[in-house]
Amino acid sequence: MGLTDLVGKLSSIRIVLVETTHPGNIGSVARAMKTMGLTQLVLVNPKQYPDGLATAMASGAADVLMQARVVSTLTEAIADCAFVIGTSARQRASAWPQVDARGAAALLLSHQTQGEQVALVFGRESSGLTNLELDACHYLGHVPTNPDYGSLNLAMGVQIFTYELWMQAQAREGWLSQASKQPRMLATHAAMEGFYQHLEATLSAIEFLDQRNHEPFMRRMRRMLTRTELEANEVTMLRGILRSMLRIVGLVNKHKDR
Repeated sequence: MGLTDLVGKLSSIRIVLVETTHPGNIGSVARAMKTMGLTQLVLVNPKQYPDGLATAMASGAADVLMQARVVSTLTEAIADCAFVIGTSARQRASAWPQVDARGAAALLLSHQTQGEQVALVFGRESSGLTNLELDACHYLGHVPTNPDYGSLNLAMGVQIFTYELWMQAQAREGWLSQASKQPRMLATHAAMEGFYQHLEATLSAIEFLDQRNHEPFMRRMRRMLTRTELEANEVTMLRGILRSMLRIVGLVNKHKDR
């Protein structure tokens, strides 16, 4: 596989920027992406875009900006993604599975070679991603920096992650055809969100949820199930079980009312 072919394959890996404040950062990210063979950019509710400064800072990567997609929410940006890594410059109190930039590249390439849509998500310049936004991700990616000074701007962070993708992709001879087993088709973000809503409704119906710790419990359930990387047919199977449970609850309640 030549480098031109490699660029075509890497272009299916999505970079998502959430609520970017400065348009120059968007242009710099486009430049960082194109140098490493990535071209698919999605902007979630950018503060100022399109903007001439973004085009100027792209410095030859204006084509990445021209085909960038602008959406209102992170949910919309990753709805068709089966595997998502959110990035953070700091450690979080909640126990999200964490991976450094090199490990993130390996995971993204592994899933991407199975034909799945994957995404790497970057948050706001000042505050990064919220906990709720990280709940939508399978892993939290980070760059291990000097503990005394870990300041990276947005484009620097994107460059580090995309560099790892580019280098590992080159190192994988025949990386698109290396898997001989049947590929796993993971459930999309939209399918998982539907399942979580169904699960919460069912647990409420059977009076399992305690309203005092409702949200923390559901968050822990999300983290546990996200780590398992459920396949699409597994989600369908689980929702079938939930439908049966709700039907039985309805029959029991109907009997009590007689």
